[in-house]
Amino acid sequence: MALDYVSLRAVSTVVQTGSFEKAARVLNVTPSAVSQRVKLLEERLGTALVIRGSPCIATEKGAWLCRHVETVGMLESELLTHLPALVDPLSPGARVTLHIATNADSLATWFLTAAAAFSHDAPHLLGIAVDDQDHTAEWLQQGRVLAAVTSLESPISGCRRTPLGALRYRATASPDFVARYFADGMTPSAFTQAPSLTFNQKDRLQSRWLRQTLGEDPVCPTHWLPATQSFVEASLLGMGWGMNPEILVAEHLASGRLVELVADTPLDIPLFWQINRLAGDQLTALTRAVVDAAHKALHGHA
Repeated sequence: MALDYVSLRAVSTVVQTGSFEKAARVLNVTPSAVSQRVKLLEERLGTALVIRGSPCIATEKGAWLCRHVETVGMLESELLTHLPALVDPLSPGARVTLHIATNADSLATWFLTAAAAFSHDAPHLLGIAVDDQDHTAEWLQQGRVLAAVTSLESPISGCRRTPLGALRYRATASPDFVARYFADGMTPSAFTQAPSLTFNQKDRLQSRWLRQTLGEDPVCPTHWLPATQSFVEASLLGMGWGMNPEILVAEHLASGRLVELVADTPLDIPLFWQINRLAGDQLTALTRAVVDAAHKALHGHA
């Protein structure tokens, strides 16, 4: 069955803009024309591709089609730079959105530098998804993104892997918090009473540090706080102890506003850039920007 790229672009644009009306403006057609294209493709494939709402979102199968349209659009964009005579001056100049994934702490510390450097010269837009560094690889494996910052060292099938270095964390808290909960030392029993800060259910950094430092993993009470900068603020306010990126707390540690629970016990999380091989050649500039930014910010880079 031949792919109907006019209809595929209608689906992709609806998902990207969030509505049929905005998609119509991008494609320079009427909303009813967009709706008809999407409906005909759904009937042809026998499955829903778009969940109508505010905003409209893709179904699982619709998301697969959107990723395909983005890949084709990226390849077409490269082709047109070499063969400008192929450009249709009457066609809408829609820009391709490249979907990539990273962990929240990288986004808050160094990854935006890479994204900005790439976006200055690239014709593409970026759609950045956030997940735990142990789970961003799943986005790649599921075909939801073209590339990801991940802690998975082994190469993902169909992807190129580049070591980036390690994001260093420090177990930190306010001096008052330490005095309140750890007056008798950093014992496992003390940690069962001292509230920790946890990003979400996927966050295992506190457990890793406890095993590395104490040799065991006591069950700690925790506040759930899904924001990197809020982790730092909550630590400063004495709400709990947490694993904060060294980049974000270095000045607080130097000033004494925060203290390291156990001196000189960093937790280093190695990170890797994995990118779909089909897109790798076209996105060398993105990989170069990511590697350059990582090497300036992370520890022990290659």
